[in-house]
Amino acid sequence: MGLTYFKRFRMEIDLGGFLPPEPTLPPGYRFVAWRPDLLPAHAECKFNSFRSEIDANVFPCLGDYDGCVRLMQEISHKDGFLPDATWLVVYDDGGSEFCGTVQGIRDRSGMGAIQNLGIVPEHRNRGIGSCLMHQALDGFRRANLRRVFLEVTAQNEGAIKLYRRLGFVKARTVYKAVEVASFALR
Repeated sequence: MGLTYFKRFRMEIDLGGFLPPEPTLPPGYRFVAWRPDLLPAHAECKFNSFRSEIDANVFPCLGDYDGCVRLMQEISHKDGFLPDATWLVVYDDGGSEFCGTVQGIRDRSGMGAIQNLGIVPEHRNRGIGSCLMHQALDGFRRANLRRVFLEVTAQNEGAIKLYRRLGFVKARTVYKAVEVASFALR
């Protein structure tokens, strides 16, 4: 076993400040609000979004379906869990395919915290991440939260660009220590 460190950025947004106009989902996509019976769908979407990404090394549970189920159970049972900031996106094209997920919680300091915004690879670059983030931020506003934060792995340049475009600013740099069996990272 070896130890490696992943550089991550904590990014924050002030919901009282300027926000870009709310984007519209592309045709064929729709939002689905949180319901407890959708926990497996959130877990599957999370797994499909992250299993081949660097974050599956940073947080090994993201590279395992059962780990994603456990993570969703933990998130949805937190005291600060915010159903209004927790959404799925479904693609309806003859069937229903869950292709985007985000969860929100109120942390102990009273700030909103984005948990694992994820879009499955086949549905990326269509504006779905922007739409999901807007839905989550609206949920935080409805919960009367003024500030929201997230953490993102520094190597995830696409996500960082998205968050900056939406008004998030880098607040600080943190390092996540991870034990790895080998240095052959995903």
